[in-house]
Amino acid sequence: MSTYWMWWIAAAALVAAELLTGTFYLLVVGVALACGGVAAWFDASAPVQWVVAAALGVIGTMLLQRWKRDLTARTPAQQGLDVGQMVQVQSWGPDGTARVAYRGSTWDAELAATSVPQAKTMYIAAMRGSVLILSDRRPDAVQQL
Repeated sequence: MSTYWMWWIAAAALVAAELLTGTFYLLVVGVALACGGVAAWFDASAPVQWVVAAALGVIGTMLLQRWKRDLTARTPAQQGLDVGQMVQVQSWGPDGTARVAYRGSTWDAELAATSVPQAKTMYIAAMRGSVLILSDRRPDAVQQL
C-alpha cells in the first residue's frame, strides 16, 4: 500500500471520529494528515510529509482556537430562562434567606440586596447554582421583552 493511502486513511478516521465529538479539532488534524498524504502523493520524503502534517496541524489548531475565542466574545451571554419569573415565598428565615415555591418544587433563595423588602411575591433576579436571587421587581431586561 502506498504511503499516501496510509495518510488518507488516518485522515478519514480522524474526520469520522470528529463526527462524534463536534469540536472541530479532530477535523483540523484530519485535514493536516490529508495534506501530509498529498505531500506523499507528490513523492516528498517522509520527513517532509511529517513536517507538512505537523505544521498544518499546529497552525490549524491555533486558528481554530482563535476563531472559537472570537466567536465566544461576539456571542452575548444568554440570560437564564428563570430570570424575571415570579415566585411565591413560602417562608422567610431570620438571616434573609427564603424558601420559595417555583416550578413544582421548593427552592432556597436569597435577597439580591439587603435593601430589598421581603414580600410574599418576588421575582428571580439571578441564579447562583441552585439558589435563586430574589428582587421585589422584575429585572429591566425582562420587562422590555
